[in-house]
Amino acid sequence: MKLGFASFIMGLFVMTACTQPAHNSTTDAGEAPAPNRIPLPQAVLPDGFAVDLELALTPEEISNGLMFRPSLRENRGMLFLFDQPRLPAFWMKNMLIPLDLVFLDGAGAVVDVITDVQPCAADPCPNYPPSNPSQAVLEIRAGSAAAHGLEIGAVIQFERVPGYPVREAETEGLDGN
Repeated sequence: MKLGFASFIMGLFVMTACTQPAHNSTTDAGEAPAPNRIPLPQAVLPDGFAVDLELALTPEEISNGLMFRPSLRENRGMLFLFDQPRLPAFWMKNMLIPLDLVFLDGAGAVVDVITDVQPCAADPCPNYPPSNPSQAVLEIRAGSAAAHGLEIGAVIQFERVPGYPVREAETEGLDGN
């Protein structure tokens, strides 16, 4: 009887070990989405290149960003969304990979780009704020901004990003009109 129970437990262990984990887009920015899954949010860059996005919406997601990631595929990135335009300062503490920071207004137009931001190994880590207020920040692999024509004034199209870009009717009340 013990042999049967031991075989059952071993079989259960093997089945569990071979089962694919559920894909969570917030755990590995370098992983491609599994087939037959809901498509990820995307940024379509000016040259037509599509970047699958993780969204940073909550204070915890915004605080953690892409920290501790060993790599980032060229077609992956993280989009930080804010409820109002601001001057967010980003830093590279606990980062393992260099990034380009693309600061965007509410319509998806680039207001600033900071390229090749290197990981910070020791405190104090420098901050990287934009020169103009932004409502979103796109973090992509270093070198991607130049490779895909991301410069001030360029417009990025977004797909499956709830509430962004902000519609004109939503921004009219913000400036007093």
